[in-house]
Formats: sequence, C-alpha cells, structure tokens
Amino acid sequence: MASNKPAPEAPSPFSADSFGEAERSWEEWNPTEESIRPVRGRHRVAKQRGLARSSTVLGVGVIAAVGAGGMATAQDKAPVSISLPDSIADNLPDAKSLPGVGSFMSDDAEPVPVAAAAPLTNAGLTSAEAEQGTGAGEALRARILQQAEQQQAAADAEAKAAAEKAAAEKAAEEARKQQDQAEAEAAAKKKAAEEAAAKKKEAERLAKLAASFSLPTSSYTITSTYGQSGALWSSGQHTGLDFAGSAGTPIKAVHGGTITSAGYSGSYGYRTVLQLEDGTEIWYAHQSSIDVSIGQKVTTGETIGRMGATGNVTGVHLHMEVRTAGGSAMDPMAWLNSKGLNV
Repeated sequence: MASNKPAPEAPSPFSADSFGEAERSWEEWNPTEESIRPVRGRHRVAKQRGLARSSTVLGVGVIAAVGAGGMATAQDKAPVSISLPDSIADNLPDAKSLPGVGSFMSDDAEPVPVAAAAPLTNAGLTSAEAEQGTGAGEALRARILQQAEQQQAAADAEAKAAAEKAAAEKAAEEARKQQDQAEAEAAAKKKAAEEAAAKKKEAERLAKLAASFSLPTSSYTITSTYGQSGALWSSGQHTGLDFAGSAGTPIKAVHGGTITSAGYSGSYGYRTVLQLEDGTEIWYAHQSSIDVSIGQKVTTGETIGRMGATGNVTGVHLHMEVRTAGGSAMDPMAWLNSKGLNV
C-alpha cells in the first residue's frame, strides 16, 4: 500500500545550515606577496552593505557589456530593480572577508569623491544633444554627414579656385595674344608708314630733281632703245635712245652744264655735247641745226638745237647718248628715270 507522506525534500544549497557550516569553517585570511598583487597608491571606497554590493558587481558587468557590444542608448527606458531572497541576502559573506577586497575597505574610511560622468547612454553626445534626446547613432550619423558636407564644401572650393585660376590663366593668355597681335599690327602699320614716308620722300626728291632736269624734247616717239642689235649701227648694237619727231622740233638741255663740243661728227651728223657738273656727258646727234657754241653755260630746259636727219639716219629723230666721265655708254632711259623723268 502506497504511503501518502510527501517525499523528503533535498537539502537546498542555499540553506541556513549550509551557510552556517561554511561560516564556522572559515578562517582568517592573511594575504601575502605571493597571493595578492601590490597595491599602488591609496584606494579608499565608501563602505557598502546589502544589495549595494550586488549592484556594484552588476554595474561592472553592464559596463563590460556596453564596452564589448558597442554603444547602447537606453536613456528613455525605466530602471530595473534587482532583489534577492532574504535567506540569501542574510547569509552573504561580508565584503571584508572576500579575498583581495577586505584590505581596501574600512568602516572609518572617508568616501572617495567620484567625478560626475555622463551616463553611458550619452557617450559621444554633446550636452545639447543629450538634452534633446538624440541617440548616439543618430549623433554619429549627423557628424559623419556634417564632415562629408565640409569635405564636399572644401572640394567645391578647391574646384572653384582651380576653375578661377584656369580662367585667369586663359584670360591672361588671351590678353597676351591680343597684345602680341596689337604689337604686330602696330609694327606693320609703323613699317608701312615708314615705307610710305620713304616713298614720299623719294618722290619729293625726284620731283625736286626733276625740276632741275628735263626731257630733251617734248614731242616725240621712242623708235629705238639702248642695246638693240641690228645692221643699222656700225657697232652692231644701238648705243643710245632715239626720239622720233618732226624736223625743227626744239632740243633742250637736260640739265645745267657746259657745252664741250658743237659741230658735224660723221655718222652722228650735227652733234652737241653737254657736260654736267658731275662729269656726265649728254650727246645730241642728227640735229638739223645747232644753237650753242663750245664753252657756253646752259641751264635746264634751254634750247641747244633742232631735230633733223643729218648723218647716218633713216628718218628725222634725235639720237641721245649718256656717257660717264670716262667715256663709257649707259642706258639713257634708265638714267632719265633715275632723275625723276618718265620717258
């Protein structure tokens, strides 16, 4: 027959007897250099009793958990209370009897002031952010965005500065090109002006010179030029310039000078030689008549004879030659042109 009596309960490891036996078996613990690390400095903490010891241990655990798991924001959560059964709380060992702890505690020790610190939930936050209730993650995000904006602003400023520098360099290059072009145009204009001035000066010189020189006749047609070849001339080449015209047309002195020869001269017919101041000789041949005499001084444009057909000729004309002081012949047309006279 089964018994109705309840089974005997197993002894609890937390019973008063067990704690009493343990308490009766404890002996005084004397720490030595081998059993405890030397304590540097003076450490005193306020004596805590009861649940405060457990709360301290729990707080250390929370700190370790927060440090290991990262930042936690629990600012808005209600605090959690921790309680233990009286039987356990009454039998907890005194803190002094714990190895490595009792030497740091004293009943008459003054409590060590603890510096006020921001709660763990406010780590990394400013006072304003903590008052506004901003989370650590949100604050970090905001700071990252702010830093990104600052970096972007710096990059934009650098790009703007580079663009402005490039624009300034381009403007300077354009200005330099414009300046070079302006200088080139100015130089070209100056050169053109100088050339024009030189031409004008030469024209004035020739005009002035032409005023002192004159063509040998005013009504004529050029029939033979200097250097022409043909059987009509004994040397095989024409040595002068032929001005064809009407018989009796006046022949003029091309420049002021002295008459050195006047008379008949073989194939030249009636010929007059006018010597200029520089020694150049002007020969007038085939005249119908001579109006000057040897040694006579004449001026530019003065009549010295008349056009005719005396000597070796095929018609009425003036054969004019220009010779150097040494007697060498030269092109009469080129010589007249050099004196500002257009034949």
